[in-house]
Amino acid sequence: MKKLLFLAFFTVTAFISNAQHEAMTETKSKPSPAASTSATIGEATLTINYSQPAVKGRNVWDGNLAPYGKVWRTGANDATTFEVSKDVTVQGQTLKAGKYALFTIPGEKEWTIIFNKVAKQWGAFKYSEAEDALRVKATPKANDMMERFTIKAENNGDVTLMWDKVAVAFKVK
Repeated sequence: MKKLLFLAFFTVTAFISNAQHEAMTETKSKPSPAASTSATIGEATLTINYSQPAVKGRNVWDGNLAPYGKVWRTGANDATTFEVSKDVTVQGQTLKAGKYALFTIPGEKEWTIIFNKVAKQWGAFKYSEAEDALRVKATPKANDMMERFTIKAENNGDVTLMWDKVAVAFKVK
């Protein structure tokens, strides 16, 4: 009986230790944690999955993180995904139901929001404009400092991308 209790104790302790090690390794290997946001817009369900890079005192827009005029993965790690269960309009233009990679081209006065048909891809390294399902424009606005990149989807159809001192909103109906 004592051997059985010892074996059970040893097994549980080893399992907990391994789980803690994996969690620490995950945090070190992915300093940009996973996040998601969702909303119900009319009869459509919208789900956005992304990773949250941090500013960490860096120059976000003119540096290497999300430079103006270049395609950005709109987050970190895997490309951000934007999934809708029914056809919707984005900024008044039709987007068919499905799962897309969400890319952006940041700019000081205007952003291009891109819905790309290749949903599963790492970053924007293999991004191809030929695979775009839709491109729309949005205007950036000054915002309170947001250390971690954050996306907020609301049931009224507002989707807002926020990072550093910038917020960019677009409308989904």
